[in-house]
Amino acid sequence: MVSFSGHRCALALAFVTFFAASAAAQSSIRFTGGASIDPEQVYGGVAWQSPDIGGRFRIQPGIDGGFGDGLRLANINIDFVVKFPLGTSGWSLLQGGGPVISIVTLSGVDDPPRELHAGGSYLFGFAHQNGFFGEFRVGGGGFVPQLKMGVGWAVELK
Repeated sequence: MVSFSGHRCALALAFVTFFAASAAAQSSIRFTGGASIDPEQVYGGVAWQSPDIGGRFRIQPGIDGGFGDGLRLANINIDFVVKFPLGTSGWSLLQGGGPVISIVTLSGVDDPPRELHAGGSYLFGFAHQNGFFGEFRVGGGGFVPQLKMGVGWAVELK
């Protein structure tokens, strides 16, 4: 039997897979890692970024997992991102945000219950055309990390 949170996770994965297959020629996969504050954790994750939609707008659904502070935390983000090129430097400013679904499990407890929470986050970062990026994410809501700082690499799909 699949739990209610398992259904939502499967739905989010199907969403990402569907859109990745339809626009793979101009999209990218982003691998990220970093640390968060409140809860104090380290995290790693992956996201798919769509090609430009109606100008500079992009959709960036992703999932990451955090460990530490007595919790195991899985966040499913569905971000709407705007990319602003910074002249001819190869760098771009990224801004955006969207809803977050958090799945929380206590670590160090036998047979811990899973809790499902919802919230939102705002993303601010810089990305280089070679794939390197850095980002800050400010969140709010039940168990959504208050501040996440990460770096990563984006791989273009052709």
